[in-house]
Amino acid sequence: GHLVESGGGLVQPGGSLTLSCVAAGFTFSGAAFQWFRQAPGKEREHVATIYSTHTLTDYSASAKGRFTISRDNRKETVYLQMTNLKPEDTAVYYCHRMNSATWGQGTQVPVAS
Repeated sequence: GHLVESGGGLVQPGGSLTLSCVAAGFTFSGAAFQWFRQAPGKEREHVATIYSTHTLTDYSASAKGRFTISRDNRKETVYLQMTNLKPEDTAVYYCHRMNSATWGQGTQVPVAS
């Protein structure tokens, strides 16, 4: 299977952006998904997780209250809605199928004025 992210781009501090991750090649509805990010010169870090039950989610401390992960099983797509973005949110954002080696190619999100 594979994952393809989209929706990245330059955004001003305080702005919002929604990332999408389209999946293919495996049973989407039974899988859990995660968003990670990697800032320049830093290690990749977990941002959010959504389990196969839509209501069960988990967030990093930096994402909680500002980011929302969701999924649409009919469209086989996972979303990351980001609000009140800060310069420290600047990173390449990756979608990951949990408990697998399946990663997307990443989408860049620069936060700058």
